[in-house]
Amino acid sequence: MSALPDLFPGFEVHSFKTTGAEIFARLGGSGPPLLLLHGYPQTHVMWHKLAGELAQHFSLVIPDLRGYGQSSCPQSDAEHLTYSKRAMGADMAEVMTALGHDEFAVASHDRGGRVGYRMALDDKQRRITRLAVLDIVPTWFVWQETAHIALGKFHWPFLAQPSPLPEKMIGANPVLWLEHLMAAWSGAGDLSAFADPAMEHYRAAISQPERIHTGCEDYRAGATCDTAFDAIDREAGHKIACPVLALWGESRKKGFVSGSLDIWREWCRELSGEPVASGHFLPEENPQDTLKALLPFLKAG
Repeated sequence: MSALPDLFPGFEVHSFKTTGAEIFARLGGSGPPLLLLHGYPQTHVMWHKLAGELAQHFSLVIPDLRGYGQSSCPQSDAEHLTYSKRAMGADMAEVMTALGHDEFAVASHDRGGRVGYRMALDDKQRRITRLAVLDIVPTWFVWQETAHIALGKFHWPFLAQPSPLPEKMIGANPVLWLEHLMAAWSGAGDLSAFADPAMEHYRAAISQPERIHTGCEDYRAGATCDTAFDAIDREAGHKIACPVLALWGESRKKGFVSGSLDIWREWCRELSGEPVASGHFLPEENPQDTLKALLPFLKAG
């Protein structure tokens, strides 16, 4: 993917060997460390509209999750633990350790948000100082909330189907699949919010069969081990120790979960949040208001 446009001028490119994967990341800026995590069906590129401003305040670490973008695609296992958010979070913790960051904040979107809050729940050393989650609620809750699954969240049970059914179906026209999801989840109902160079990255990644498979494994893990881990924490009354900011797109047309703060309150000791005039893709659809909400929270740490 070396021919793809560079949307992070001045940022360094690094590769980190973790226990379970090889993680591609871009590094830039100065100040306290901030880890930015992307979601499905995107890559680290989704942060490109915010990176310049955030880099003025933070030392940014912007990786591709395992199985995504330019990171490696480790072989999965029968229980899908390889693509559990716990395993993905372990990658990120190792990356931050390799960079010498004993403590750091996390801002995370979509599947990356699930990695972020799993990291925070597992954070026995209190390394995470602040956590922002964009347009998600906990995985456990989503699988309990079946009323909206048929339309807005149809991709959850579809992608979680046993291999190779969804892989074969997506593989027949992966760009159609990508563009359908991104348009359906955006506030405008189309691709107008996304820069053409960013779409080149997303189309290139989703067109690789191994990344179609790992994306499905991500969702299979969500339906199995991720939900089980959440249930254990919920039953035990475990809560995220660091301050949490929940943002959501108020104009998302499909898949929106109302009452986000009421849902998150059960999982957090200290919670704040607000809607952003956007669909699902807050950092690309409305970067100005997303920054306006993120910066005071992250800088307070």
